[in-house]
Amino acid sequence: MSKAILYIGHGTRSKQGAEEAKGFLQKVIEKVPVRIQEISFLELAAPFIAEGFERCVIRGATEITVVPIFLLTAGHIKEDIPEALAPLRERYPRVSVEMAEAFGVQERIVRGICELVRANAGEVTAFDSLLLVGRGSSDPAIHEAFALIKEGIGERFGNSRVEVCYLAATTPLFAEGIEEISKVAEGRVIVVPYLLFAGLLLSEVSREVKKRRGDGQDIVLIEPLSRHQAILDIVVERTLGKEAEYAAASH
Repeated sequence: MSKAILYIGHGTRSKQGAEEAKGFLQKVIEKVPVRIQEISFLELAAPFIAEGFERCVIRGATEITVVPIFLLTAGHIKEDIPEALAPLRERYPRVSVEMAEAFGVQERIVRGICELVRANAGEVTAFDSLLLVGRGSSDPAIHEAFALIKEGIGERFGNSRVEVCYLAATTPLFAEGIEEISKVAEGRVIVVPYLLFAGLLLSEVSREVKKRRGDGQDIVLIEPLSRHQAILDIVVERTLGKEAEYAAASH
């Protein structure tokens, strides 16, 4: 059996975001002792899933482990990626295909977020307010996951206000979330994108933060999550099939 790894990112129209994702995955590839490893994207950026899959087969793969680079389990993991893989399974019936899970809500991701906040914003006080910004999904599980993440961040920052909003597909949307938290904030507003990489969605957040800063608001934007070592470690573990240390963010 010749094993291969196929990484699947979300994809973005942003050239910077796509290159950042590829650069991150190259770091993962360097840490994984598997000869055949390919990068692909679900949408918006090449190479797409079919191309990455077929590259694995051309290079001799008979067993492919699909590693989705997604923070939470929602429609893309439950439906879109399996649908993209279905015709490839039929075309190459002798190739065994397994798929790893999304990262899920993990204590060390929550801890990593808090470390990124401190690295970018310094010490957080009870007067500061944090706005957690998710990509968004119509899947109810996303709201449940963000409730846990919000609780975990709140526990680590004590009395600081923590709110959640989304960039698409569900409410409250980012425009409403940042407006509401700005009205009640006693100190800084710290905007925390729950996104792995730069891209058009993060650009939307960045533009609004810059506008508000220009208007005199004390507001800080935190870096995307892939800048933290914990994310790299988690992807490497998923790829190697090691048991991840799952823990609810509230623990």
